[in-house]
Amino acid sequence: MSYKFAIDTLMTKVNILSEEFRYTHDHNPIEHASSRLKSPSSILEKARRRGIPLDLDSISEHILDIAGIRISCSFLSDTYTIRDLLTGHEDIRVTEEKDYISSPKPNGYRSLHLLVSTPVRMSDRIVEVPVEFQIRTIAMDFWASLEHKIYYKYAKAVPEELLEELRTAADTAHRLDETMERLHGEVRELGDREQAPLPGPEDLRKLPLANDLLSALAERVNARRND
Repeated sequence: MSYKFAIDTLMTKVNILSEEFRYTHDHNPIEHASSRLKSPSSILEKARRRGIPLDLDSISEHILDIAGIRISCSFLSDTYTIRDLLTGHEDIRVTEEKDYISSPKPNGYRSLHLLVSTPVRMSDRIVEVPVEFQIRTIAMDFWASLEHKIYYKYAKAVPEELLEELRTAADTAHRLDETMERLHGEVRELGDREQAPLPGPEDLRKLPLANDLLSALAERVNARRND
């Protein structure tokens, strides 16, 4: 219950930020937000795999990703904006941060991972609950979802050739992110000069270059799929 309540509390904060940006700013850095609560069977499986004693205290001490929230952003800079806004809350304490954007994983994965602690007020006590945030761009979220499906399909024994294709696709996704960031900055600068309304992510996606890049990414990822 405490993990579910922590997710409910933090998702409310995320939704409030999203609504505020939607109504009072020209750009909303939050494209999509979702939450995940590990099932008891998944928790026990991870505990057994890591050799953690199967009691509540040991599990709560060593398994810190029972509650998770994922936020998808339009641009790379949005990921850091969301991080700063969330960690500015007095009741969100960051206990660990892994910046896989500036230092990507060997497979090309880029994302911000935050492990935070937030208080949950129960009827008879206050419980500090850990929650994991994953903040990444739409392009990298698509890539990560595909990678997860591939690892599941091959039971983690993915052929090296396919792993190389995934790394290449991750680089393509990152180049897309960098291009979209640059285009967004240029359009914003042009809008400031002309005092014209600024386009949002949907407007940028209509640009021919954006379509070409998205198509290239889709072709690259689908090239090795074996349906």
